[in-house]
Amino acid sequence: MGVPKFYRWVSERYPCLSQVLKEHQIPEFDNLYLDMNGIIHQCSHPNDDDVHFRISDDKIFADIFHYLEVLFRIIKPRKVFFMAVDGVAPRAKMNQQRGRRFRSAKEAEDKIKKALEKGEVLPTEARFDSNCITPGTDFMARLHEHLKYFVNMKISTDKSWHGVTVYLSGHETPGEGEHKIMEFIRSEKTKPDYDPNTRHCLYGLDADLIILGLTSHESHFSLLREEVRFGGKKSQRACAPEETTFHLLHLSLMREYIDYEFSPVKDKISFQYDIERIIDDWILMGFLVGNDFIPHLPHLHINHDALPLLYKTYMAILPELEGYINESGHLNLQHFEKYLTKLSDFDREHFSEVFVDLKWFESKVGNKYLNEAAGIAAEEARSHKQKKQKVQENAICLAALEKTEDGIMTSSKNALEDEQEDEDLFETEFRQYKRTYYMTKMGVEVVSDDFLADQAECYVQAIQWILHYYYHGVQSWSWYYPYHYAPYLSDIRNINKLKIQFELGKPFMPFEQLLAVLPAASKDLLPKCYQHLMTSEDSPIIEYYPPDFKTDLNGKQQEWEAVVLIPFIDEERLLHAMESCNKCLLEDEKRRNIHSECLMYWCDKDTEFKYLSPWPEKFPAIQRCHTRYKTISLDAWRVEITHNKITKVNKSALYFCGFPTLKHIAHKFYLKKSGVQVFQQSSHGENMLLEIICDKDSKEQSVENVASLVLGKSVFVNWPHLEEARVISVSDGETKFYLEEPHGTQKLYLGNTVPPTKVAYVGEKEQNIWLKEVQGISEHYQRRKGIIINETSVVVFAQLLTGRRYQLNQNGEVYLEKQWSKQVLPFVYQTIVKDISAFDSRFSNIKTLDDLFPPGSTVFMLGTPYYGCTGEVQDSCDVITEGRIRVVFNIPCEPQLDSLIQNQHKYSVKYNPGYVLASRLGVSGYLVSRFTGSIFIGRGSRRNPHGDHKANVGLNLKFNKKNEEVPGYTKKVRNEWMYSSAVEQLLAEYLERVPELFSYIAKNSQEDIFYEDDIWPGEDENGAERVQEIVAWLKAHPVSALSRSSCDLQILDAAIVEKIEEELEKCKQRKSNKKVRVTVKPHLLYRPLEQQNGVVPDRDAEYRLFDRVVNVRENFSVPVGLRGTIIGLKGGSVIGLSSN
Repeated sequence: MGVPKFYRWVSERYPCLSQVLKEHQIPEFDNLYLDMNGIIHQCSHPNDDDVHFRISDDKIFADIFHYLEVLFRIIKPRKVFFMAVDGVAPRAKMNQQRGRRFRSAKEAEDKIKKALEKGEVLPTEARFDSNCITPGTDFMARLHEHLKYFVNMKISTDKSWHGVTVYLSGHETPGEGEHKIMEFIRSEKTKPDYDPNTRHCLYGLDADLIILGLTSHESHFSLLREEVRFGGKKSQRACAPEETTFHLLHLSLMREYIDYEFSPVKDKISFQYDIERIIDDWILMGFLVGNDFIPHLPHLHINHDALPLLYKTYMAILPELEGYINESGHLNLQHFEKYLTKLSDFDREHFSEVFVDLKWFESKVGNKYLNEAAGIAAEEARSHKQKKQKVQENAICLAALEKTEDGIMTSSKNALEDEQEDEDLFETEFRQYKRTYYMTKMGVEVVSDDFLADQAECYVQAIQWILHYYYHGVQSWSWYYPYHYAPYLSDIRNINKLKIQFELGKPFMPFEQLLAVLPAASKDLLPKCYQHLMTSEDSPIIEYYPPDFKTDLNGKQQEWEAVVLIPFIDEERLLHAMESCNKCLLEDEKRRNIHSECLMYWCDKDTEFKYLSPWPEKFPAIQRCHTRYKTISLDAWRVEITHNKITKVNKSALYFCGFPTLKHIAHKFYLKKSGVQVFQQSSHGENMLLEIICDKDSKEQSVENVASLVLGKSVFVNWPHLEEARVISVSDGETKFYLEEPHGTQKLYLGNTVPPTKVAYVGEKEQNIWLKEVQGISEHYQRRKGIIINETSVVVFAQLLTGRRYQLNQNGEVYLEKQWSKQVLPFVYQTIVKDISAFDSRFSNIKTLDDLFPPGSTVFMLGTPYYGCTGEVQDSCDVITEGRIRVVFNIPCEPQLDSLIQNQHKYSVKYNPGYVLASRLGVSGYLVSRFTGSIFIGRGSRRNPHGDHKANVGLNLKFNKKNEEVPGYTKKVRNEWMYSSAVEQLLAEYLERVPELFSYIAKNSQEDIFYEDDIWPGEDENGAERVQEIVAWLKAHPVSALSRSSCDLQILDAAIVEKIEEELEKCKQRKSNKKVRVTVKPHLLYRPLEQQNGVVPDRDAEYRLFDRVVNVRENFSVPVGLRGTIIGLKGGSVIGLSSN
């Protein structure tokens, strides 16, 4: 389920919620759950704006496999891996699915039409129709078979999948993916042996996963998602999972932030303040801004501060209630009605703004309203006024007859009546305003009390259905909200006596859902026998498939948020229309139209069989499959409503590494508009700021005391996302205490061991650096985390933990030693956490050299002469007592690259300054510079522009702002751009095609934007057509597909990479690999083990172009032992490899 803008809003309000995932900092998780549909969409149609994009099914399946491998490798679940694909959804969801699929088909059609109008030539193969990602299609059936193959393959060939129970809930198992996951979690929690400290990780893109995760009331629950960059039309996401930045959103922090949000109400309520119950009510409030099942309440929009309004209203009304509103998924109608009554003040406040505007209009345009709705309201109000005046006139006449004894006439009209009249007028116009909403939006002719009562009942029923869905699972498959719009808050009244009941019913069959949600444009995804129902004029349900439809933004800003105004499906009519067609289904179609169970897989070494490939031409059969499975019945995880459990965990004694909490440092909190940066942009709303409380009088703040407490010790930094670090020096800007250690030593001084310490006084230069560092840290905390660190007296310099490595002690015992970064970073002392007992279960079963190097294990040589060679450990019992290991190393044939390195200039691309190209082409240097970048041409002329649309007709071969170049074409040397002969050819071709464009730009070099009618001013010249021709030519040209790279990158030219590959080919033909048997000291061997992930085998290694390297990681995208050549470097890090 989606809650538009919700993820961004909570991330801005609670700035510490998410953290960028770094490999050595990933917490240990027991269970990993994947909401699969996001992955399927991302791998099949990553960019819907590109109408030229085509992809084959085997590429989609391979990309999905790869994505799953990467996610599994990142999180490394210890117990459960659960993949959930959306099955048939409840009827309540289908209205939204239907709208979304109709819109996506129409958008695709419009984009293709526009491209063809521009003269673009589209590929002949059919484009991928994303609507096929719906249960029951041929695509989903084939994907399911491939996912089963993938699970069997991974369990049989990848050691890291052993010991993990894998669940595959495919498209044939009814229910939305994320709700099938929650059903599993609810079921697990009812088991007597359930561990309340289970650590969950849920991957998915929907913002409502935050709400779903919180319904579990689990303490250790994190959400994994790709980094989303907001800006432009759509949030942009990268394609390859290795290049993707992942974020972990910690619900442990979300729970604490919610506690802070509602803390003002703690002392005002007469019943017990319970954060678990507050969270339940917070979840309920989140439903009122609209979601996939119900529309938002009128004028309640997240980006118009709807959520703070909901929260403030809740805190105002809660003291008047005798308890909470959401009672573990059951709506307390009495409490809910009081909350809505209080909230309905918003309706009146919103209208009063409209009302004031209308009165102003009335004064300006002489009793004529500009707003149709208000016009009707005004007419009614006017007649109401006239009636009142008539009564008053009669009263005055009577009063004139009845004079008092003093002869003074008493008038019954006074100031109070004036006020009353204004109120009456306001109420009348308010009622009319709402009436017009119902008449125009819902098409009703009479807005009766019965209609409003029905609206209220429908809406409350919807809220209860959604609560059940989140807390207890589907309580009715057939219920749905029957309107495109929600009622006004002030019309949801008299609900506390409602009896809300649901009939469970049955889920649709896959083909029934397909016919219910697909537009006619996607008819080919259905079996042939049903297709005429969508297109034939004689079809009994043809009105459900309008070829064109309207959308209504209804107060929203983005087109994708608009209400899609298509008719709701009548279930009986749909099923009746399908009945006569069902008998024409083919056998394989009937097999697709079923509900089937979830599959549970595990590894069994004693089982071995051949698993056949679902697509032998593309994916090999699994020759030795060691997988067993069983089916889980459809209702196995269904938990009775009464058995729904909320676990409470005493976390005070235990801190799980990687699950952050705000508790470790004393601070105060408050809401303030502070512009904290989230998603590369400053936030607009209020941020929950955390201000660290410093004890200024504390002696502990002196630099001597801090040094004695932390120097040489392990502390936790970067609160609240704590990372372990080793302190090597402490300074207050005047005095510095530091460790005096031999170079390369990274020792922890535990217990009472006194570290070797030196003291020095800091010079003026270092004092200035200290002040700048404090300022930088302070700004970073406030701007990025919403944390105010206040005055800093001491800075601690430390090395972050990068991983653990197996070492041998003097007694010959093996232990895991923490490895620290070479880089030293500054941290302010008040943000550091000491003396916490962190629970870390990454214990090792490896205690001896025999355990570390068992016969048959793979190792790599770190000494000479066989540096980097892969070896296999042999039986070493005769030499192990002397601290030696016997290994057979495989010595590969290495390519001879020396002469290539010496002669690389012969194959390198030659680059010239712009003036050299300009003189050869007979143009100015300005034109070379301009055409290799961006050139924008607008519609119309400079004097008479037509709209804001601008076409970019530049070659886009250099990017100054992003500091990027296009290898083989452009290169930035110092601050000057250089160009290759390929650019010269390209410009020559361009110049020949449109010489008039070059000459016009040369004459008007001062302009930023050019206009088509100025460049082609003649009567017979069509500027728009010429621009379209240029754009089409550029798009079809190979130059448009070139990849760019950072100007800071050292990268070998393509011709040199080809030469390296030729050398490798010669090597392969020589086949002179040899084996040598040697005994080696253990510290010269590196064994790839999960516990050592993230550790650099050789810390002293430096990397250069042409160096040969080897992959020493198991279960990675690249096979262990695979060799490669470095072809690209950035800042000392390897970013490009050519494998052998």
